[in-house]
Amino acid sequence: MEEKTKQAHDKHGKGHDRHQGMPHAHSKPVEDKDLRLIVRITGVDLDGTRPVEIALTMIKGIGVRMGKSIAVAFQKAHNIPLGTKVGKLTEEQGKQLEEVVMNPAKFGVPAWELNRRKDFFTGENSHMVMSELDLTLRSDLQRMLETKSYKGLRHAWGLPVRGQRTKSTHRGKGPVVGVVKKEVAKAAAPAKAGSAPAGKKEEKK
Repeated sequence: MEEKTKQAHDKHGKGHDRHQGMPHAHSKPVEDKDLRLIVRITGVDLDGTRPVEIALTMIKGIGVRMGKSIAVAFQKAHNIPLGTKVGKLTEEQGKQLEEVVMNPAKFGVPAWELNRRKDFFTGENSHMVMSELDLTLRSDLQRMLETKSYKGLRHAWGLPVRGQRTKSTHRGKGPVVGVVKKEVAKAAAPAKAGSAPAGKKEEKK
């Protein structure tokens, strides 16, 4: 019996020794001194621990697909491997990335991925981000309102613009014609009743 227990202890001991050199599951990650935690691109603070294509989605006007396309264009133009963390980029590489973000068509991103195709004034294809995107959309809406186009009027009325049905959705929006609330009707009824006798008295005088 004693020999069996010794053998069992030896087996367990060997198992424990084998796992001694392995890192613990809850051990803290090793900090990279060269990694910048915050990188500023186009006036936005990006998370330096994320890859370029994911971090770019924090910029207004850039989604997942556009972020991937910009990362691929950045890789082809400056030989930066895909999956590189933004915090690993140097200041010069950060400026190069910002240039690709501001003008992706110049670096081979197809026109169908851009959010501003055939501009009304210039006729060129471009991609708007951040405040430039907001200003452009506001000016487009203002122009449609001034010209009283169909889209402009629908925007002004708060109704859908792209042909959606309004029978079941968007109810309660837009101008209401021929509908009076019960409370308003009740308040208006006594006023009419009080004004009628006064008019008759004036006629008798």
